[in-house]
Amino acid sequence: MSELAEKLAKLKEKAESQLKESGVSKIDTALVDDLVSRMRLIVSNKDAILVSGTDPKELETVRKNFVVKKLGVDDKEKGEAAVKKVAEKMSGIKQKNRVAFYYMVQKELGK
Repeated sequence: MSELAEKLAKLKEKAESQLKESGVSKIDTALVDDLVSRMRLIVSNKDAILVSGTDPKELETVRKNFVVKKLGVDDKEKGEAAVKKVAEKMSGIKQKNRVAFYYMVQKELGK
């Protein structure tokens, strides 16, 4: 297995672990795989694969770059509410995995 494949596998494993820890009982593995695949270019950057749930700038970046650009949700209040709700659900996790965070935001928005 290549180094990249190993890093992506670890990223996926951590995401699924955090999803379970956050109360997600039935995980859509196809969605997780898609999100992990999107992280190929940043998987080596530890800061980039984590989300700070307490940093307003980081949460706004998630809303703009993921909710608006990737999911097509232009309703600012709806996007902010979804991101905030996920940050609260994951508040007990110190290093929030970006795949798990995005997964929960996407599900929260019904996408």
